[in-house]
Amino acid sequence: MSLLQIETMPQVLPAEFSERRARARKLLGDDVLVLFAAPLALRNNDVEFDYRQDSDFFYLSGFEEPEAALVLKQDQVVLFVRPKNRERETWEGRRAGVEGAVAVFGADVAHPIGELTERLADLLENTRRLHTFFGAEPLIDSRLAVAMGVVRSRRRKRVDAPTELVDARAIVHELRLRKTEKELEAMRRAAAITASGHRRAMEVCRPGMNEFELQNAVEGEFRTQGSRRLAYSTIVGGGDNGTILHYRENDQPLVDGQLVLIDAGAEFEYYAADVTRTFPVNGKFSAIQKRAYELVLRSQEAAIDATVVGSTLDSIHDAALSILADGFVELGLVSADSTDRKKEAVRYYMHRTSHYLGMDVHDVGPYHRAGKPLTLDVGMVITVEPGLYVPLDDEDAPVALRGLGIRIEDDVVVTTGVPEVLTAAAPKSVPEIESACLPFGASA
Repeated sequence: MSLLQIETMPQVLPAEFSERRARARKLLGDDVLVLFAAPLALRNNDVEFDYRQDSDFFYLSGFEEPEAALVLKQDQVVLFVRPKNRERETWEGRRAGVEGAVAVFGADVAHPIGELTERLADLLENTRRLHTFFGAEPLIDSRLAVAMGVVRSRRRKRVDAPTELVDARAIVHELRLRKTEKELEAMRRAAAITASGHRRAMEVCRPGMNEFELQNAVEGEFRTQGSRRLAYSTIVGGGDNGTILHYRENDQPLVDGQLVLIDAGAEFEYYAADVTRTFPVNGKFSAIQKRAYELVLRSQEAAIDATVVGSTLDSIHDAALSILADGFVELGLVSADSTDRKKEAVRYYMHRTSHYLGMDVHDVGPYHRAGKPLTLDVGMVITVEPGLYVPLDDEDAPVALRGLGIRIEDDVVVTTGVPEVLTAAAPKSVPEIESACLPFGASA
């Protein structure tokens, strides 16, 4: 059920949101933070894309409607929202309204969004620093500029306007970087749903199927298990399509004897999972496919073991790359005489091993500070996703490896001890995968 259905679900927003706001207000001190809801976007003509709230705005407000603004001050939480309107709600769905913004979403004060400019000016009076996101949405920038102008016009009344604009990332994204236990609970659920989708794909895959049929199987399982939306667009690449990192077409037949790479993740309560699995279309790895796959798996296991407090994404990447570089020599992809195996390995493994994960699939937070890699801490969540990609037309590669694309990706939490692999339920070892894939010729 949506939080917007306040008429039929009269409960308050979970305490997690008020706790987040409290942490943000402590960091703000006497400053003011202003965030805006994501705008509606047209898909074509007068049809809109399915709406998803801006992650930062939702993180602090829990509010899922468009045309809204949040103002945080040391002594006040203010929401600006669309007012109740029976006619518009008949067409567009229920609104929380000003009353719901206070009763359900925990605002101290709420106002109609149409009153934003004048009332925002009041809230900015005698504030030196304004924290916000600027430069992304011209309409939002202009609204802030108008409000600032109104405050400046009051200078003869002994009112000071903000003199500093501060990027809100310094506070909001720092908070989002380390997940609370409540956030991890949502991420564990997203991971479980995602693992179920990948297992389902292995069960139903058959030579002659189309890539989009596997896509439907994965995404259908996500929804059956309770995911409202995808964390990102699903990638299903059979054969050499798996060597295209951001393959999107998903419209080719799956060929007996080839591998298929699926990169797909569910979202649950605004938190993303991000998982890639690669498996044989016919359910059985060939000898060379198994050698290549197990090389990537060894590199991933080493990188996961390195995902501990005090490590960096650079050191995790190096743990994976070191194993891949030596393995590429054994596979005949890199010369045994190479003086820099890691440098040459980039030809077949061209992306980084990890990125942050959370409300966004490429989640927020700094990767470097003062020019140095940020060290990992308890509660941070990252992906670990080494790969091997041999173009079909690569004449320098052994013939048996041409057109081979392999990526193995899991979601990992940094803990005080052994890393927690959120997505461990998705089959990954060769025996697990071959067991999950129904025998060729059997019915799903």
